[in-house]
Amino acid sequence: MRRHPIGILTLAGVLALGVAPAAADSLLVNGTTRTFVLQAPATRPAPLVIVLHGKTQSSADMLTRTSWPLIAKRDGFAVAYPDGLNHAWADSRPSRRRAGNPPPEGTDDVAFISQLIAKLVGDGIADPKRIYVTGISNGGAMAMTLACERADLFAAVASVIMNLTDESARACRPQRPVPMLLMNGTLDPLIPYQGGRGTSTFAVGGFWSTERTLQFWRHTNGCETRDAATTDLPDRNPSDQSTVTRVDSTCPQGHDVVLYRVNGGGHRMPGNFPDAHFAKLATTLLGPQNGDIDGADTIWAFFARFP
Repeated sequence: MRRHPIGILTLAGVLALGVAPAAADSLLVNGTTRTFVLQAPATRPAPLVIVLHGKTQSSADMLTRTSWPLIAKRDGFAVAYPDGLNHAWADSRPSRRRAGNPPPEGTDDVAFISQLIAKLVGDGIADPKRIYVTGISNGGAMAMTLACERADLFAAVASVIMNLTDESARACRPQRPVPMLLMNGTLDPLIPYQGGRGTSTFAVGGFWSTERTLQFWRHTNGCETRDAATTDLPDRNPSDQSTVTRVDSTCPQGHDVVLYRVNGGGHRMPGNFPDAHFAKLATTLLGPQNGDIDGADTIWAFFARFP
């Protein structure tokens, strides 16, 4: 397994690694056609990472604006990039806790992702013991919803730029502990690090703080409440207006909970892949994008520890 440092690779490096083209496909879920893009591995069955886009985004954004395709090619795992209806996910929050248009009423995204996994396992593509899910923003809320409702399917879960709400926490009854990674920015104008309502005109209220969300997953996984270690990571990109601190937990073996706190970071996925068409406008509306770590590479390093 080759491990090139994703954080310093350029788009030319993507081509040099020969990333395989991803294929669009669909499923019929409760009478509705649901679409996804699959990046298949060279060797099967392989670990599978399901990557959930944020509100207003699609599978194409995760393919072109994150390093997931590059990392999957490098380390030989499969990636599925599903599409939410109305470019959104039906996570466990009520409508008043969502910004923008929700999915159509009655949308069952837990059933969609569960059926997608069953298909990829049945086709011999995915190893059923090494299935992971991660998401950004609304996709991060959906990843936590999947951890709550279908913990039996996943070896580990990661949520980026999202916190719990009273409603999503009350609805969370995992069948078993699942390793959880959180990655949140302290200056996020949409999902405030300290909880409540963000500063953006597009924000809605009712979010827990990241600290309270972290403690929820520690309690759920049987971990101690205090921080086990706090590590300031190297400031590899001093111009990005942010740094990263890793906060570890003391947990039973295989129940790990870790937080990557992006100090000064906004509502953005850390990394060196541009995550928006207009970078300056994105920084104005969403805050800085951290370049000290690559979010996808960091998440995969966490996932890879848990078969």
